[in-house]
Amino acid sequence: MTPSLLFAVLASGFIYGITPGPGVLAVFGIGAARGRRAGAGFLCGHLLGDVVWCSTALIAIVGARVIGSTAFDVLGVLSGLYLFWLGARALGARRNSDPATQGPARQPFWHGVVFGLTNPKAYPVAVATFTALLSSRAELLNWEMLPWLIFLSFIGGLAAYAILIAVVGARHVRTLYQRHELAITRVCGLMFIGFAINALLHAVPGLLANKTLD
Repeated sequence: MTPSLLFAVLASGFIYGITPGPGVLAVFGIGAARGRRAGAGFLCGHLLGDVVWCSTALIAIVGARVIGSTAFDVLGVLSGLYLFWLGARALGARRNSDPATQGPARQPFWHGVVFGLTNPKAYPVAVATFTALLSSRAELLNWEMLPWLIFLSFIGGLAAYAILIAVVGARHVRTLYQRHELAITRVCGLMFIGFAINALLHAVPGLLANKTLD
């Protein structure tokens, strides 16, 4: 495994874990209501869901690569379009007033487990994020390195959650996040659009080249 691939997998796990979404909003709400310990409990439970969805996404990505470059390029195009759609939605986001995403959980750990495993957006976001960041190194992917890919993505996610645990529950952080929630969401939207463009730039030429050869 090359250093660039190692860094790309670590970065994918980190970005997937720290990017604002339902889980991040929930942990900030729990931390504000019950403190850092409860927020950490929620994230520890949520990490199980992350491992499941990231592992499934990596299996799909490596499988597509092993099947052939065309399958991987198709996956790259679909992932790029999905990330672009997510980014566009984030840029047009409005302030969320739904208390369900900010309320406390009586059992933070088990709430995190259920939340992480049942989030319908977890798998497609994981596939899109990992595909976008690994597309330039697709030729290096194979089944033998899958355990390492899963482990490295876990370490990246763990680093993201360590940062969240460090800041969750702090009053000034919560206030800052609430005050600039829309701006943070929109910056993440721009980041998703950047990932989308990166995925499309690597996938579309491959599809066009294969079509020309046919």
